[in-house]
Amino acid sequence: MDEFLSYRALDQRERLRLPGGKRVAVNVVMNIEHYEYLPPENPHRDYFYRVPAKPDNVGYSFRDFGNRAGFRRMLPVLDDSPVQVTCSLNCEVLRLYPEICDAMTERGWSFMSHGTYNSRLLFGESESAEREFYDYTVSTVRELTGYRMRGMLGPSFSATPATYRLMAEAGMTYTTDWFIDDQPFRLDGPLGGGLVGVPYSREVNDALLFPGSPMYGLDSDYFAAIVRSQYEVLSEEAQRHDTAYVMTVALHPLYMGIPHRIGHLAQMFGHLAEQDDIWWTTPERIAAHVDEIGWC
Repeated sequence: MDEFLSYRALDQRERLRLPGGKRVAVNVVMNIEHYEYLPPENPHRDYFYRVPAKPDNVGYSFRDFGNRAGFRRMLPVLDDSPVQVTCSLNCEVLRLYPEICDAMTERGWSFMSHGTYNSRLLFGESESAEREFYDYTVSTVRELTGYRMRGMLGPSFSATPATYRLMAEAGMTYTTDWFIDDQPFRLDGPLGGGLVGVPYSREVNDALLFPGSPMYGLDSDYFAAIVRSQYEVLSEEAQRHDTAYVMTVALHPLYMGIPHRIGHLAQMFGHLAEQDDIWWTTPERIAAHVDEIGWC
């Protein structure tokens, strides 16, 4: 065991069972984010590093494209698919763009915290400031959507050593910060807070299309091929080993909401919709399920 969780090899565990005997729990996370035009200084990360002085109109513009155009373009594709969308949410989006808030709540999306703005990180925060952060984000989303968030993906994957303990104190039950496994796990170490870890992904993630990524510039079908291959391998292995796995698909409107990519998104979900061993679910439901069956 390290500070956060115990080690358990993938092939040395009891078999994971999903509702209905399904083999692959597919959860789709839409990251709805806002980057401030003139964010406060943070010594740990500078989002607009392209320019020596602020503002950075290029850096801001391509990020805010997702909220202005990409989000709306993706909605019909999501509406026509069987996905159960979870929004990884910068909560200030709800105040800045009430139209986005309305569209998500009308569709019954789930929400998990992604902080306030994506330009404000947890790195270096005191425990008292981080406690206030959870109080504020949870209460804001509940006030504006009626939804009580139970988990978080740290804003831009930021965290402190106290994060998971403080999340548990704030009534949260799961985190998606870790890419450490293909099955849920328990953060059972002294700093883990007892949370369920629902695997996230850096590869089944359209952030691969981010300018500056080693894969930037590849045909958009490359991401759809990654999603198809990920599902096919997990499905085959789950059948062979008589168990089940989690597959997270991470999306951002500023990437997949671009016109030349949207058709690939529709094809990707069309392929997955044809499979009969998928449990279309959310991180919150995955965490609740493994708690209910006492799996981890």
